[in-house]
Amino acid sequence: MKRSTSKILTTHTGSLPRTSSVQDLLLTRQERRQLDQNLFASGVDEAVAEVVAHQSEIGVDVINDGEQGRAQYATYVQDRLTGFDGELLNRARPRLDDLDFPEFAAVRNTGSATIPQPACTGPITWKDWPAVQKDIERLKAATIQSESQDMAAEVFMTAASPGVIANFLPNEYYPTEEAYLYALADVMKDEYKAITSAGLLLQIDCPDLAMTRVSQFSDLTLEEFKKIVELHVEVVNYAVADIPPESMRLHLCWGNTEGPHHHDPPLVELVDLVLKAKPVGLSFEGANPRHAHEWKIWKDVKLPDGKVLIPGVLDTTTNFIEHPELVAERIIRYAEIVGRENVIASSDCGFGTSAWGRKVESRIAWAKLQSMVEGAAVATKELW
Repeated sequence: MKRSTSKILTTHTGSLPRTSSVQDLLLTRQERRQLDQNLFASGVDEAVAEVVAHQSEIGVDVINDGEQGRAQYATYVQDRLTGFDGELLNRARPRLDDLDFPEFAAVRNTGSATIPQPACTGPITWKDWPAVQKDIERLKAATIQSESQDMAAEVFMTAASPGVIANFLPNEYYPTEEAYLYALADVMKDEYKAITSAGLLLQIDCPDLAMTRVSQFSDLTLEEFKKIVELHVEVVNYAVADIPPESMRLHLCWGNTEGPHHHDPPLVELVDLVLKAKPVGLSFEGANPRHAHEWKIWKDVKLPDGKVLIPGVLDTTTNFIEHPELVAERIIRYAEIVGRENVIASSDCGFGTSAWGRKVESRIAWAKLQSMVEGAAVATKELW
């Protein structure tokens, strides 16, 4: 993972808006309707080439494929792995904030109760390993084609953590939740290793380290939940044991949703556990109204040597375009505490964590990223 000694670098957390044509292709595949595989491949190829070029054009430094070939950032694995042909029998617990504000929940969750939710009902093994290799080849080809690899500081690829997969695709097969997590780790470590072996930076998506406190584990106390976080970090470290820390970054969040979030566990309660994860980079929400104040914790929490903070300076649930001066202010707060070379500016979460139904309009999402780049330039002038 590269650092800069001359400027504040910029990145984002992975997913970017899909065009309507790509959405149609993804929906056709998700609904198991007849799909021309050559048409799908060429459509995704084109979409990845476009988002790679666009990131480079607006000046984002650490770029990726925008997850253009995935319908969702975690459940994409059900198309690649065996074991997910069943449907969840007992739906997840309601979110804690939904219980407090049922009127809001009724509007937000309209129709979701009728959507089938896959579950793990059999042993997990690879059934479509070539899909992993295709993702890697597609991204590398796009960076070469647009010459963005020379312009970008680094190229990254996302992959779901065992914990977030277990959240979206619950266990109904393995004897314990821990056994399920390690079974996922034993398979997903192949994907993690393939990404880094190809010379790409691996981002492990770990919303489970914070988001699941109010949903999957809403029946637990905070101290009990912290034991879950500890286990999930141990599982991640097990899965990436053979990968150099500097080849990885980790993303955690409290859920990329507009809502109350008043039951979110504070970052200060989780940070010591999360910093035990092997990846050098730590990406987290730092811009939305519930967590923007948490930059202050780094005054008391020592950033371990070698670690890099990747705070969100853009809220990914609102169509407000942050002013570059505000972006710069947010960056400078972190840089003055942990060092300018240890900060990379990012978005809170993805602009397309699902291919459909996102809150931020596509062109506005790109405008927000442009504002982040401009804000990083303002911060650079003040810090160097």
